[in-house]
Amino acid sequence: QVQLVESGGGLVPAGDSLRPSCAASGGTNSRWAMGWFRQAPGKDREFVAAISISGVSTSYADSVKGRFTISRGIARNTVSLQMNSLKPEDTAAYYCVAGLRLVLDQSGWDYWGQGTQVTVSS
Repeated sequence: QVQLVESGGGLVPAGDSLRPSCAASGGTNSRWAMGWFRQAPGKDREFVAAISISGVSTSYADSVKGRFTISRGIARNTVSLQMNSLKPEDTAAYYCVAGLRLVLDQSGWDYWGQGTQVTVSS
């Protein structure tokens, strides 16, 4: 069974930055595509960003393009999400995901983390 552990959420004022990270462990697959979804109170879960197994391909939601950057870590199956120019509307629980390939739909991801809270004050 694959386990995903997120870290690096927090409370920051608007305009600040955060860099949550995620590490996947366990399972028989050697490498995973990885990504992030988020869910704000009272709203549906939405795609944020994802990166392919090789790290060559990335994809972003329009709402975060130019502000967020996803990257793979040096350690296998780790990923970070550099979030700059944060806005109050970025406030949500952020979930790390892992799967066999980069897809935008949440049903295409095999494993989910427990989530890390990001709160941006105005």
